[in-house]
Amino acid sequence: MPVCVGFGASKTLAKLANHIAKKQPAFNGVCDLGSLSSEQVDALLSNIAVREVWGVGSRIGLKLEAAGIKTVQALRDTPTSWLRSKFGVVMERTGRELRGISCLALEEVTPPRKQIISSRSFGQLVYTLPELRESVASYVSSAAEKLRGQQSACDAIQVFVHTNPFRKKDPQYSNSITIPLPNASSDTRLLIRAALFGLERIYRPGFAYKKTGVMLTGISSVVMFQGSLFTEYGADDKSTKLMDVMDQLNRRYGRNTVSVFSAGNQKSWAMRRGNMSPCYTTKWHDVPVAYA
Repeated sequence: MPVCVGFGASKTLAKLANHIAKKQPAFNGVCDLGSLSSEQVDALLSNIAVREVWGVGSRIGLKLEAAGIKTVQALRDTPTSWLRSKFGVVMERTGRELRGISCLALEEVTPPRKQIISSRSFGQLVYTLPELRESVASYVSSAAEKLRGQQSACDAIQVFVHTNPFRKKDPQYSNSITIPLPNASSDTRLLIRAALFGLERIYRPGFAYKKTGVMLTGISSVVMFQGSLFTEYGADDKSTKLMDVMDQLNRRYGRNTVSVFSAGNQKSWAMRRGNMSPCYTTKWHDVPVAYA
């Protein structure tokens, strides 16, 4: 398994060094910008497109290129005050980071996600609502497990569907809908009920669907939510204990050992995984055996 490593005085430079280690065989997979002379660093940065900088992206990259900033070196040498006036404080920080001034703190613990998306393309085109219901329920189950894993709850769920845009001869359709929950929850049952409610409202017959997915929004820590004066759905002690037991069983005996019935068990729509790489580090039966 090839691995590349990059070292730099800031997070942005470290990511850039990793990019150099990947793209330039002369570094043999390891690039330490701190060990290079300023002339060597300038030569490297002058040959890397500005879009390769972490946080720039294609849209901002086009604007930078239109302003004559086409390489990483040009971005680094641009006055940070100008970057702030034209692109905001985030781009100013990027400019300072490229100069070796650390502006982004290292995260020893990954912060909780503010959105959780679960989506896959189907292994074969899907035409019927029952199959779409199964896929959406399965994706909700996965997203809800991640939500509980970070000790959070959400107050809304978005469902989306679309056909294959590359099949020009087929009728095209895409849509999404956001369903607010009666109260914040991480209960798989409540989330599936809300997601299927939304799916039935955006589903249209006669289309060959290629992909569905769900997105949990309005995420925050469970302890930060203000409780309702009325009975809460999927947020009481009984719900919490049930979800804890289900997660423990799935961790111990394997994913989807226990699941909500609406998620189905046939999954003819599931993504093709015939060429998936073995899980060398997470599954015992995939660990290679060496004979001496």
